[in-house]
Amino acid sequence: MTILIDVASSDDVVKVEPNFEFPVKLETPEEEEPVRTIKRQAETIEWNVNYIKAPTVWNTYGYRGDGLVVANADTGVTWSHPALVRQYRGYKGAGTSPEHNYNWWDAIHDGGSNSCGLNLKEPCDDNGHGTHTTGTAVGFDHNGYYVGVAPGAKWIGCRNMNAGLGTPQRYIECLQFFVAPTDLTGSNPNPDLAPHVIGNSYGCPPSEGCAVDALAQAVTNVVTAGIFMSVSAGNEGSSCSSVQDPPAIYDNVCSVGATAYQTNTIATYSSRGPVTIDGSGLLSPNVVAPGSRVTSSYPPSGYVSLSGTSMASPAVTGSVALLWEAKPELLRKPVQTRERLQSTARPIQSTSCSSSGVPNNVYGYGLIDLAAACSS
Repeated sequence: MTILIDVASSDDVVKVEPNFEFPVKLETPEEEEPVRTIKRQAETIEWNVNYIKAPTVWNTYGYRGDGLVVANADTGVTWSHPALVRQYRGYKGAGTSPEHNYNWWDAIHDGGSNSCGLNLKEPCDDNGHGTHTTGTAVGFDHNGYYVGVAPGAKWIGCRNMNAGLGTPQRYIECLQFFVAPTDLTGSNPNPDLAPHVIGNSYGCPPSEGCAVDALAQAVTNVVTAGIFMSVSAGNEGSSCSSVQDPPAIYDNVCSVGATAYQTNTIATYSSRGPVTIDGSGLLSPNVVAPGSRVTSSYPPSGYVSLSGTSMASPAVTGSVALLWEAKPELLRKPVQTRERLQSTARPIQSTSCSSSGVPNNVYGYGLIDLAAACSS
């Protein structure tokens, strides 16, 4: 306690916040849709990818996310999964050792046991959630099966949960890595290798000891660096003001709600605004995307269906990669990019949760429409 008091009284310490380990409410596989390890038929595009018109952008406009890099902060990634391996920025070709420096960081240095271990020097997923969300952003098996929105983009990753247990420090450590990726020793940071967009399918709940502003400065630093923050709104619906966990509550991210299976109707679990936990009254979510019964990559090499705003957020992650290839004038401009996604979304009316018309606190500005966003 004496040491803590001494640290807190230092002139260069603003405040001391808790860093308790807490369970993150991660989505689990649908009971009716077990993990699939069989090979899918060729020329299959998953429904959620079609629903936001990503194939129109690929085939009509010719944009697939080439030259863009997305990052995934989650439970890790099974980098060798057939839908992900060739999109990994560290992949150097079959028979050649991958380069994990600057492409992977493990923020799990302590805590209970997990199936991957600690301080990993190559990507691993101790849960499956991170492999699934990465797949929704960029997944493609190069044999006709598309689970991802931006199959031409590359990905890098950082593990910020230990078997589903998160802390503010782990979340911040991953965000810091993405602003200026390092080698595997944590040395020689290079901001020139920063990703363009980060997928964040997690929350840091104040109810578990995470201060409302615990991630605020880190998120501000990310956005100031020109990196887009796609964030899941949370699965605490259907009550109003249920968007309540950082980083979804911040006004400089893109908070993403989830629609139900193959409809424009909000999913019952999708969190709603306005944000009241910090007194801001912020409208949330910003937009919605398909989040129910979404099939994507899953360890070790199969596919599984999951439902949650964690499945909706990576669709926006991939969308930004397509949009920035289509409209390079928006590159590294997160605020203007969010405005473009909002202004071209398919509007969905609602009179619930202290709002009416569009935007509103159920659907935000509406459902992502990539054909409209990427058009001239």
